[in-house]
Amino acid sequence: MTLRYSLEHRPTAAQFIALLEDAGIAHRRPVDQPDVIQAAIDGAQLVVTAWDGDRLVGALRAITDFHLHCYVCELAVRPTSQRSGIGIELQRRLRAQLGPECKIKLSSTSEAASYYPSIGYQAVEFMWELKPDTELG
Repeated sequence: MTLRYSLEHRPTAAQFIALLEDAGIAHRRPVDQPDVIQAAIDGAQLVVTAWDGDRLVGALRAITDFHLHCYVCELAVRPTSQRSGIGIELQRRLRAQLGPECKIKLSSTSEAASYYPSIGYQAVEFMWELKPDTELG
């Protein structure tokens, strides 16, 4: 496998959806709406990808202000490429784009919950979510 990492080569919605499905996290995103997935890819400030030839084997999509907060929306690596350092390299390349005070934040699946503390992440006690169909007030 000859890997190529990129901050410029963004995947298409179809490539990204295939990666999410293969990685087992497609259930967390509206993969039945490729236009929404494409808009999310296009709207992200940072998308770090790993390619084996023309095949997307890993991707990290993030939204950030570059100085205080960076939220990793997805981090996915194909199962056949996991445990080869791709996930951590995607995160290192993300971090290299951020200012020295910028914190990286993410949520994970229960299956990946033990991975993040093993590479330095700390659990944060409070996090809140407001779903699109919930009325404020």
